[in-house]
Amino acid sequence: MKRVFATPQDAEAAFYDALERLDLDAMMEVWSEDDEIVCIHPGQPRLSGYDAVRAAWQRIFQGGQRLKVRLTNAVQMQSGMVAIHSLHEHLSAPSERTAGMAVTTNVFVRAAHGWRMIVHHASPAPTVTQEVPSDSPKVLH
Repeated sequence: MKRVFATPQDAEAAFYDALERLDLDAMMEVWSEDDEIVCIHPGQPRLSGYDAVRAAWQRIFQGGQRLKVRLTNAVQMQSGMVAIHSLHEHLSAPSERTAGMAVTTNVFVRAAHGWRMIVHHASPAPTVTQEVPSDSPKVLH
C-alpha cells in the first residue's frame, strides 16, 4: 500500500529523507506515477516520465555517496490542489568533506492518495549573490 502524504511538507520531508538514505523505493513513493513528471538535476538535462526519473535516481543512489541536506530560504505557495516550494539545498558529503548549494523548485499535486511530487528542479547556486537595487526595472526572465 502506498504511503499517504497529508501535506506537501510531509511529501517534501520524505523526499529529502529518501535522498539522504539512498532509498530508491522511498524516493519513488514521493513521486506521482504519472508520465508528466519532470526532474532536473543540477547541470543535467530534463527528465520526463516516471521511468526516466526512477532510472536517474537509481543511478545516483548506486553511486553510494551519502549526502546530508539542509534546507533554507523556503518560499511556499499553495492553492487548492497544487503547492510550489522554492528553496536552497545545502548539500554536504561528510565522507569527502565537500559541500555545495542548489537552488531548487519542488512542485506537488494533491490526489486521492495524498500529495505527490510532480517536479523537482535543482540548479547549481551562484557562488556570489548580487543584490538587485529596488529601483531597478523588474525582469521576469
